[in-house]
Amino acid sequence: MSSIVSFFVIAGTILSLIVFFLILQLNRSVGKSGETTGHNYDGIEEYDNPLPSWWYWKFILTIVFAVGYLIYYPGLGNWPGIGGWTSTGEYQKDSAVAEATYGPIFAQYGGLTLDEVATHPGANKMGRRLFANNCAICHGAAGQGSYGFPDLTDKEWLWGDSDESITNTLTYGRQAGMPAWGGALGESGVAEVSEYVLQLAGRDIDETLATNGATHYQLYCVACHGVEGKGNTMFGAPNLTNEIWLYGNSRNRIQHIVRNGRNGKMPAFDNKLGADRIHILAGYVLSLADDNEG
Repeated sequence: MSSIVSFFVIAGTILSLIVFFLILQLNRSVGKSGETTGHNYDGIEEYDNPLPSWWYWKFILTIVFAVGYLIYYPGLGNWPGIGGWTSTGEYQKDSAVAEATYGPIFAQYGGLTLDEVATHPGANKMGRRLFANNCAICHGAAGQGSYGFPDLTDKEWLWGDSDESITNTLTYGRQAGMPAWGGALGESGVAEVSEYVLQLAGRDIDETLATNGATHYQLYCVACHGVEGKGNTMFGAPNLTNEIWLYGNSRNRIQHIVRNGRNGKMPAFDNKLGADRIHILAGYVLSLADDNEG
């Protein structure tokens, strides 16, 4: 947090403790034992007795404990505390213990190929849990994807389906880079290129628009999607000749993509999972497509 915010947190916390102490002192000193406040409720008189000593000192101890706690732990703004405790350090210690305990269990499958991991009951069960915890939020519990998130149960792989490609995707993540062509093409050019893309997919199209779009395609799109529109796994460029569409297949949606581009991002899991867990997870992802094929 900024220095200004840190100052207000420190000042507010210390002031609160002082106010609590003063209130406690006032309630201890006001009134004498046996005296009443003069109030009478249905014949019941209200006494003005001070706080019992045991109650007073209990409150004092809580304030002393709070002061000690705030000195030892990082509870006062940016003050790190004299104990050196941090939530990050605690997490790292817990992670080290967990790695020492469970690491060998994951490592035992490191020598298997992804095909072998995909069909191994034990590894597959672990992979399913890893997928549920790390991937299902985007790709769905069954891996069938959704708008903007690839379906992992088919054989369409934007970045390739080799063991190395799948492992690299999980390890380092992926950054899509479909540029926006609206400025270069104009609205008429966007409509023409989109019509040509629909033609590549075998859809009913406007022949005139598609013919003009083919010229634009050769100039702007062929470097990534290829002459025939079959895509290129090196760039993560999708195959435009089938009906597998990540962002929808309507004419308006295709025009929107051509006009504005796309920049989808797949996060890297290297630091979070490590090589052994990624190997198991990659095998499970491969099994999703294999199961669908079968």
